[in-house]
Amino acid sequence: MSVCIVTGSAGLIGSEATRYFADQGLQIVGIDNDMRKYFFGDEASTSWNRNQLQDELGNKYKHYELDIRDFGAIEKIFQKYRGDISLIIHTAAQPSHDWAANEPLTDFSVNANGTLNMLEAARQYASQSPFIFTSTNKVYGDTPNHLPLIEQEKRWEIDPAHRFVQGIDETMSIDQTMHSLFGASKVAADVMVQEYGRYFDMPTVCFRGGCLTGPGHSGTQLHGFLSYLMKCAFTGTKYTVFGYKGKQVRDNIHSKDLIHAFDAVFKAPRIAEVYNIGGGRQSNCSMMEAIELCEKITDKEMNWEYSDVNRAGDHIWWVGDLTRFKDHYPDWDLGYGVSGILQEIHENNAERWKAA
Repeated sequence: MSVCIVTGSAGLIGSEATRYFADQGLQIVGIDNDMRKYFFGDEASTSWNRNQLQDELGNKYKHYELDIRDFGAIEKIFQKYRGDISLIIHTAAQPSHDWAANEPLTDFSVNANGTLNMLEAARQYASQSPFIFTSTNKVYGDTPNHLPLIEQEKRWEIDPAHRFVQGIDETMSIDQTMHSLFGASKVAADVMVQEYGRYFDMPTVCFRGGCLTGPGHSGTQLHGFLSYLMKCAFTGTKYTVFGYKGKQVRDNIHSKDLIHAFDAVFKAPRIAEVYNIGGGRQSNCSMMEAIELCEKITDKEMNWEYSDVNRAGDHIWWVGDLTRFKDHYPDWDLGYGVSGILQEIHENNAERWKAA
């Protein structure tokens, strides 16, 4: 029996990974205590996704409602499946830089201490199994905001003469910048994942994601950009655009494309790698462009308002450079663009939103 341990297994990336690797023949051990509901309220609960996983996968999926901050509980899971663990995917997190300021101790304990618990359990019981960590582009803080940006009609763009014109690569410094408390806790986790790889020769990888998205996202105002935007467009809920004239740019990667990247690493792991991962130049949009796409797909005018106050540490322009990952895994590529992602979010969630 080949086991894949997935934390945050009922969340967007965790559930996508669960379905994919179960289909590849792995036994999935899912760890998820629905803290997303605690962070963001009932609308963000992942219980619906957990129920779907259990119905769809049956005995291919074993769920544990555990807190990753509890090392004793995590260790028991690794002890139980030791010798069979082939892959560890760690997606559980407190994901919002706005929310982190409300409870810094909770944010850090989940993101940093929880990751350390997973790493130490992996070191003791599955040290040669790939350890995949979903980090974030917020580890770069607001350094991207100091790039030479040019204001266009509907978006900000980087100066075409700059070396990051194809996207920001992994050489950008993560030091001397405003991260937000969330960004800082993810930096701690990111660096620890790298350190366990280098110090203990473990096959660890940090995926520094842009906007990770897809139909399995329980989007809410503080987290889940495209999912929540489409939900508001469909239901008529007022959406607030924060700062930068609504021209801030994000690259967006479908959860399926990210899981295919995970699979590439699983099949050919490396030691202590770091990759910027997202939509890159193939899949990105500004807030204004995303609103227009949502209106086109739903055939409704969006109810939205603008606030001059941008979120602390928020990026004006983020497009990641995917070159490093593609060089290491040349068979991987994106299958989705922004329009296709939004269309799928709409199609897969319309009935659930109607019933809510």
